[in-house]
Amino acid sequence: MKSTLESRRDFLKTAATGSLAVMGMPTIIPSHAFGANDRIRVAVIGVNGRGKDHISGFSRLKDVEVVTLCDVDKVVAAERAADFEKTYNRKVHTEQDLRRVYEDKNIDAVSIATPNHWHALAAIWACQAGKDVYVEKPGAHNLYEGRKLVEAAAKYNRIVQHGVQLRSSVAIQEAIKHLRDGLIGKVYMARGLVFKWRPDIGNQGTSPVPEGLNWDMWQGPAQTKAFSKNYVHYNWHWFWDYGNGDIGNQGIHETDLCMWGLDVGLPEEISSSGGKFLWNDCKETPETLTSVYKYPKEGKVIQFEVRPWMTNKEDGVEIGNLFYGDKGYMVVNGYNEYKTYLGKERTPGPANKAGGDHYLNFIEAVRARDKSKLNGPVETAHLASGIAHLGNISYRLGRTLKFDPKKEQFIGDAEANGMLTRKYRAPYLVPQQV
Repeated sequence: MKSTLESRRDFLKTAATGSLAVMGMPTIIPSHAFGANDRIRVAVIGVNGRGKDHISGFSRLKDVEVVTLCDVDKVVAAERAADFEKTYNRKVHTEQDLRRVYEDKNIDAVSIATPNHWHALAAIWACQAGKDVYVEKPGAHNLYEGRKLVEAAAKYNRIVQHGVQLRSSVAIQEAIKHLRDGLIGKVYMARGLVFKWRPDIGNQGTSPVPEGLNWDMWQGPAQTKAFSKNYVHYNWHWFWDYGNGDIGNQGIHETDLCMWGLDVGLPEEISSSGGKFLWNDCKETPETLTSVYKYPKEGKVIQFEVRPWMTNKEDGVEIGNLFYGDKGYMVVNGYNEYKTYLGKERTPGPANKAGGDHYLNFIEAVRARDKSKLNGPVETAHLASGIAHLGNISYRLGRTLKFDPKKEQFIGDAEANGMLTRKYRAPYLVPQQV
């Protein structure tokens, strides 16, 4: 027997479809049009790594149903579907091609946890298909893509949440208020720390494409090349065609908090240096990276540090941020905790440790059809990712760069501007007009 909710949905679809047919209008109506009390149906795209958390995160929410799992690797999709059935005592639909997901009019929202080079295009396609979007960090693989994602969200009036979950932490929200209220005085510098254990990955060379993997689709917007286990399923992070190094991986949480805490956008001057000093492996991205982003008009600066192996901590922090003011400083450890130290004697000030639910925040904004409710709006996908991209470009070119934040272009540097986008491969194109 159908539930009242299902019966109401069917009635509305029938009634609305009949009315529209008389009017000669399209009869496809997005499922979210049938009332805020309906269940929100979510598809998770990319379920090997971070996507597993997306599945559990949405599945625990009231009146939210994960209905489809999509992965270009059929073996991964089958494993995750089996795990899903065991955990939730029901079957879940699987797809290999995300375009089939977007064709399903019963799906309200998609949650994207693919490799970085797919994030923006997958999100743009979802917006065009009338889906709301939760997209993992970084929201874009290059600066151009981030701007196009912002444009797509606006054009199609979609709710787009960037996966910077610390923005939903009660403690971190409180920490930002302290910065705004002047607890540590004039805040002039932020520091982002990404000290993670990144071992030698060797070099496995090329090999046949594993059964079940659509290698063409996995590569998507990138230029095609031979399959290698060096890329699939995690170490793609360390290759420029697919990833952005650790500043564009873990580091997006910290770049985002640096900018949020300082209340700044993209910088005017960027200088990065680093390299590979530990491992003679096949990684392309730097093991260590030090980036400095200057804001001369605001009198502020961001320092960012990536380290891959043995290291000290900074005031107990390996992953997190520090903010410096003329009356004290703040330490943010991870995603949910902050401490403050005031005056020359470093007297302990306000502190807190408390989390939040970024998935719930997204769903609440979807139900309300209100972008202002988002803790991680689409602009953060562009800016927090964008500043990492600017740092990587400075590193790769080996020079300090001047940047115009309004035009989103480097000043007098055609070579650097050419690295703000990429050469796309049909049909996986991020269009000029979204």
